[in-house]
Amino acid sequence: MNRHLKSAIAGMALGLMASAAFAQDLAPLNSDTEKDRVDWSQLEAKYGAFPKIPEGTRAGGVSKTLTNEYWRSLGEGYKSFGEKAGATVAYQAAQSEGDQLGQLTIAEGMVTTGFNVILVSPQTDANLQPVMEQAKEAEIPVVNVNDAVVPQAEHYVGNVQRDNGVRVAKWFIENRPEGGKVAIIEGQAGVFAAVQRTAGFKATIGENSKFQVVASVPGNWDRQQSYDAATNILQQNPDLVGFYCNNDGMALGVIEAVKAAGLLGKVAVFGTDGISDAYKSIEAGELTGTVDSFPVLTGEVAMETALRLVAGQKLARVVATPQALITKDNLAKYKGDGIDIRQVLMKDAAAAQ
Repeated sequence: MNRHLKSAIAGMALGLMASAAFAQDLAPLNSDTEKDRVDWSQLEAKYGAFPKIPEGTRAGGVSKTLTNEYWRSLGEGYKSFGEKAGATVAYQAAQSEGDQLGQLTIAEGMVTTGFNVILVSPQTDANLQPVMEQAKEAEIPVVNVNDAVVPQAEHYVGNVQRDNGVRVAKWFIENRPEGGKVAIIEGQAGVFAAVQRTAGFKATIGENSKFQVVASVPGNWDRQQSYDAATNILQQNPDLVGFYCNNDGMALGVIEAVKAAGLLGKVAVFGTDGISDAYKSIEAGELTGTVDSFPVLTGEVAMETALRLVAGQKLARVVATPQALITKDNLAKYKGDGIDIRQVLMKDAAAAQ
């Protein structure tokens, strides 16, 4: 058994012990409800202009996978802000969204090779816990960036995961007043984002007695698995009115199942993340919508947060990033030539205050 596997097993098996140790300083993190938080749009107002960072600063990003556009876009945001700030940025990822050991190996390497700050998007809520502990001992700040949440994380950047599901459920209530049967395609079992997105949808749709959730099954972030799951659900419920999927890749698989069943236009399908293929599908009249969490901007905000920590600033535990429900009705507001998405989202943030 190699040392990385031992480390992974030890970290997961001793999770409760580690939680107790960290709890002396920090309560386990729930990024959706943590009170010590600041909105991304208020970073400069609360903490001042971006500070000068030490020369030679190295920032490392550890992602879930590069096979999903969302995570590639997040890395673009890291590199964009890092380069402007004068930091060297390395961005690496596991081979797949289930490669927990590979991700742990990458993160451990960044701790031991002199990075000044590390940004991690864990495969699960537990697999990078050993790295959090190693980095703390080495006095290296770590920022947990979407979408799994390590309970011991001292800093988190990301959106309100529960709100993804809430927004979609509200769309169904407002746009399908007659109600009907709906289904959920979940992400990886036990991962914070998947749990919260699903719970937000179920709780909100459950407030309206006209709707019935007839299935809630895991798609494990996988397009083919989601296609298969949706095919089965539609066979059993040909009168289904819609699906909510925990990410866009799964939603695009579901759309293919809907098309194969001859139900395009009758069954609404929503995803989460806002990848370019989701936008194209919405424009084509296939996917009904997505909850865009603006990964490039999220990456920029996460890197700004990380480098402010390197500069010695004391920040809120959670920096909340934006999200918006995108349908054909408002797509042009958020996507198109000449649109400055940062300015659009700044205006959204100001209007929400």
